[in-house]
Amino acid sequence: MFNVSVFIARARRLISAIGFSFIVANTAAANTQEFKLPNLGESSTSVFSSEFEYHLGRAWLRAFRGQVPTIDDPLLFDYVENLIYKLASHSKLEDRRIDLVIVDNPTMNAFAVPGGVIGIHNGLLLWAQTQDEFATVLAHEIAHLSQRHFSRGVEYQQKMQPLNLAAMLASFVLMATTGTDAGLAALSATQAAAQDSALSYSRSNEQEADRIGMQTIVDAGMDPHAAPAMFERMLRATRYTTSEQIPEFLRSHPLSENRIADTRNRARKFPTKARVPNLDYQLMRARVITELSETPDLAVERFQGELDGTPYSREAATYGLVIALTASGRADEASLELSAIWSTQPNRLEYILADAGIDMARNQPGQAAKKLARRLAISPGNHPLTMSYARALMKNQQPHIAAEVLVKQSKRWPNDPSLWYLLAEVQGLSGNIIALHESRAEYFILKGSLDDAKEQLTYALKLSQDNYLVSAKVHQRLADVTKMQERMEAF
Repeated sequence: MFNVSVFIARARRLISAIGFSFIVANTAAANTQEFKLPNLGESSTSVFSSEFEYHLGRAWLRAFRGQVPTIDDPLLFDYVENLIYKLASHSKLEDRRIDLVIVDNPTMNAFAVPGGVIGIHNGLLLWAQTQDEFATVLAHEIAHLSQRHFSRGVEYQQKMQPLNLAAMLASFVLMATTGTDAGLAALSATQAAAQDSALSYSRSNEQEADRIGMQTIVDAGMDPHAAPAMFERMLRATRYTTSEQIPEFLRSHPLSENRIADTRNRARKFPTKARVPNLDYQLMRARVITELSETPDLAVERFQGELDGTPYSREAATYGLVIALTASGRADEASLELSAIWSTQPNRLEYILADAGIDMARNQPGQAAKKLARRLAISPGNHPLTMSYARALMKNQQPHIAAEVLVKQSKRWPNDPSLWYLLAEVQGLSGNIIALHESRAEYFILKGSLDDAKEQLTYALKLSQDNYLVSAKVHQRLADVTKMQERMEAF
């Protein structure tokens, strides 16, 4: 459950440290060059360097993960991350060290955090009907990052009045995470005197992000007309709702008829082309529908209803029915439905994993593991395949092999909390208690729980006294965590 007061306290500690560090740096004017930004639009200087923003973003992400339920769906994560990288490669973003977080929340929201963190609620896929519409929102967030709107906003507020940085970040966090007005209330409470001018500046940022985001979409070969279509749907959704029900995305990204008209006029400069629905996106959308359904049986009913009519993508609706049937324990029915679409695309990863999921539902993890091992031989290191393979091995009473697989994968994907969680579990089952504590520590680090991480490492240290190499490694990691805490406390 999201704890607002706890998160505000953490955000205040984080920002106060950053603010303190910045004040100290400013007292030595000759040493402040790394905190200057290049000229950006109306802004001639700024308070944060890109490297400083990067570390700020990672600290924010660790705290965020510890407070908000996130999605453990490697397929969805892989799809969204690849799409973001495709868009970023056609954007004005210079520092492309991007981290993605997907929040388990049915509301429409997306946000960009200083330093290259992009977040979405999985509910956004319910609103965006096509990949191009979804990409429009992502390109908009990438534009916020490329234009350094956070740093420029801080500079603007400093010009207008003294700024409470702790309250600003706390309210920013709330607007990114809650489905209430708590974030805006916190923001207005601390910046009431400059509220009107701040709102005006925010709108100019949104227009700039719209313009640059659309160019990114065009350069990436996608449909610029998806932007006004998406915005119009968003605005229609607010016309018959109370202020408490307005989607969070529209509270933190003010939308108006003028902004939609401006976006529509820019899109008209580009030719309209017939677009075939992107199957990859439609399959991910089907996954999200199942994830957000109250029960698997309700998801089954929804997909059966779609297939009785004219679905946007019949293949995606069938896939959704397959995973919903599997989740509801109806593996034989799921297998029949899967055969109808799998035969045409035998190498599609979504169908391979769906088939393994059916084997798992039939309590045949050994069969699932063999199939996944064959696929991994063709696509070594593939993250969704690897995670499914490890789970099949664990269920098949082979935790030692699962641990070996995940240890190797952790070197490729060190920032996946779910990987470390699963690795700790299989290491415990295989009797490697020292490694279990080490993996739990990595999980807690990524979740921002540094005290818990130190506790786990202390347990590992006590158990490794007779092994110099392991003990030295644990000592070093304890020192790393202590430095992380010192940096936070110095804030």
